Formats: sequence, C-alpha cells, structure tokens
Amino acid sequence: MSYNTNVSKSYLFQLSIPIFFSNLAVPLVGLTDTFLMGHMESEKFLAATSISTAVMTMILWSFGFLRMGTVGIVAQCLGRGDYRGIILTIFRNFIIALVISILIILLKPIIINLINKFYLPTTETKDLINDYISVRIFSAPAELGLYIVVGLFLGLQKTRVSSLIIASFCILNIILSVLFVQKYNLGITGVALGTLVAAYVVCIIALINSFWFVTAKFNLKLKTTNVFILEKFLQLFKINFDIFIRTILLTFAFLWLNYQSSLISEEILAVNSILLQFIMLASFFLDAYAFSTEGVIGYTLGRKTKKNFYLAVKNSIQLSSATGLAIAFVFFILFKPIVHGLTDIDYLRYLAYGYFLWIILIPPVASFCYQLDGIFIGAAQTAEMRNGMFVSVTFFIVASYYLVQTLSNHGLWLSFLMFMILRALTLYFYFSRIEDKFN
Repeated sequence: MSYNTNVSKSYLFQLSIPIFFSNLAVPLVGLTDTFLMGHMESEKFLAATSISTAVMTMILWSFGFLRMGTVGIVAQCLGRGDYRGIILTIFRNFIIALVISILIILLKPIIINLINKFYLPTTETKDLINDYISVRIFSAPAELGLYIVVGLFLGLQKTRVSSLIIASFCILNIILSVLFVQKYNLGITGVALGTLVAAYVVCIIALINSFWFVTAKFNLKLKTTNVFILEKFLQLFKINFDIFIRTILLTFAFLWLNYQSSLISEEILAVNSILLQFIMLASFFLDAYAFSTEGVIGYTLGRKTKKNFYLAVKNSIQLSSATGLAIAFVFFILFKPIVHGLTDIDYLRYLAYGYFLWIILIPPVASFCYQLDGIFIGAAQTAEMRNGMFVSVTFFIVASYYLVQTLSNHGLWLSFLMFMILRALTLYFYFSRIEDKFN
C-alpha cells in the first residue's frame, strides 16, 4: 500500500500547522485553573492548585516516552508495510502504560508526603493538595493513553488528528473545570475532576477511532495474538527507558536553573521565572516542527529511501531554524510589552530588561536541538538522545556552577545557552548512527 512520500518544506509546514494551534491550547488549561482558583475565598486554593498541577505534570511528563517511542516505531512499521506491527505496538504500549499508571496510583501516599516535605504547605493547603491529588492521580491511565494515541497519529503523519485529540482534551478540560467549580461548587476537587473526566472521555473516543482507522485503512482484523512476545516488550522497554532517562535529565536541567537562580537571590528567581516563559513559548512553535518530522523520518527509514530521508532532514532543519530566527525577531520587538504583561512590579521589569540578549539568542540555537530530537525520535535512536542529554546536562551543571560565581545571572544564562548548543552538537555527533540504518 502506498503512502505519502512527500518531504518538501510545504508538506512539513502543513503537517506542523495543526500542531502549532493544538500546542497553544495547552497553556489555556493552566490559565483557566489559575483563574478559577484565583477567585476562591482564600489564596490557599491557588497555591495548592499551582503545587499539585506542577507535580502531576512533572510525573506524567516523565512518561512522555510513551508518545515518543510510539512515533518512531509506528512510522518505521508504516514505511516497511508492517501494518500488523502498528496495532501490536499500540497494544504493547497500552499494557506498559497501564502498569505505570497502577504504580503511580499506588504511590499516591508517598507523592503527597514528598510534596508536604518539599513545599512545607500550611495545614489547610495540605488538605487542598490531598483533595486534588486524590482525584487527579486516577486520570493517569487515560492521560498516558492519550500520549500513545497522539504518538500513533504522529507516526502515521496524521498531525491534524493528533492535534484534534490534544485540543479536544484541553477544551473539554476547561469546560468541565468551569462547570464543576462554578456551577457545582466543587472547588479544587472540581478542577481535578474536570481533567480526569476530560482525559477518559477523549482517550476512549480517540482509542476507538484509532483502532477503527488502522484496521480500516490497512484492511486488518483486530487481533491480540502475538502481543505478549518478550523480545518485543524488551525492545519497547529499551526505547522507552532511554527516553525516560533523557526526560528526567532535561527536567533536572530546568530544576537546576531554578535552584541556581534561588542561590543568587529571590529577585533573580522571580525574574528568571518570567524569562523562562519566553523559552516555553518558543518551544510550543519549535516542537511543532519536531513532532511533524518524527513520522516523516521514521517512514523514510522504514522504506529505506535514503534520498527522501536526507531531504526531510534538510528541509525540516531549515524550516525550524527559520522559525527560530522569526521567534527571536518577534521577541526583539515585543520583549518589553510581554514582560509588562507578565508582571506589574517595576523593579522586576527593569531587572528582566538586563537579560534581553539571552532571550533573543536562545530560540535560533534551540531550533537545532529541538529538530534533531524529532529526527532521532523518528529514527528510534533513543540511546543516543540519552547519552547526548547526559553530556549536555553535566556540562550545564559544571559550567553554571563556576560562571555564576563570576558573572552572576548572566553566567547562568550563558551556561544555559551553551547547554542548548551542546544538545545539538552531541546529536549531530551521533547522526551517522541513523545513516547506518541504510546499510
């Protein structure tokens, strides 16, 4: 069965557009939760929601390998014409997701205990955190399931479908949270319940649609035979574990940046929190190219079409780097207005202006490491991603430790910029391992 072999810039851009918009829907959930809890009778509701959502996001995001691992394998199965392998991959990853979800739920007392020890909340805030976590944690099977379904459609180059799934989850989450909080007066529990219900509704619909699509598209019967093959589970485990370690290292890098910021001063911690919003905003756009490229790269590798592979790599990097430059230009023009929108404290505004240069430099540099991430995910070369991230994070920790002592916060941002550069360089160093797949 033939499939789209187009790797042109226009095609990659078309694949990315839906992801742009779905990515923009994600922060709206957090803004809605903040708005709802910010209008409760006590500031403790907002504090508890902020802490709880941050912890749950970090826990679930740590298992983002379920999406990334699915993309590469599905795309390569598609390229090889192994359509049965696509269904089996989905079944196996759902089994892995279910096991992980059960463990997360069982660890709830430990998670809450760690939150209380780390954040030192008041008694009332502790109770509110417990209320939120006790509901939200049961959404884990559905939220991790959504990672897999999104990965499936990215691997099939159906970015409109994957984006629709993400956007539907976000929009339904917002609607239900508003309903549960404002109409039924469920407070912080309502916010958690909105996420839980939205996750299960969208996951079930998306799961049914995904199996229908795959079986109808490739004229297959839905069978679970040959699912439980140890060798295949070990392959998935290796790929997923490598990405898991890589994700943990990346998370630690951002935690380290915040930690070093706090050592300088509380004001610098606050300023860097504002500046990081620019980095996150840039990532929404740069990730879109990475996501769309994953499926295309995997497909070209599966079909062993070397020419299309190199063309996809070249075109995707050119698009991503051009977008990185465009983002830098927008930040150059709108830096002050955005800062003014993020804080009304004049001292923090003026302090932020002093680090303007780093916010301009990072998006063009980051475009390369984001795009190479997408290429390596599509190729399922996850060990290289793990190793590259380990080297980059280690360098960042050492460099920032010494540079902060001499250059203060400028040293921290310089080391963060070098961290982004090294992420790209290490993956470029490993690029020949992807090329070896054509031999």
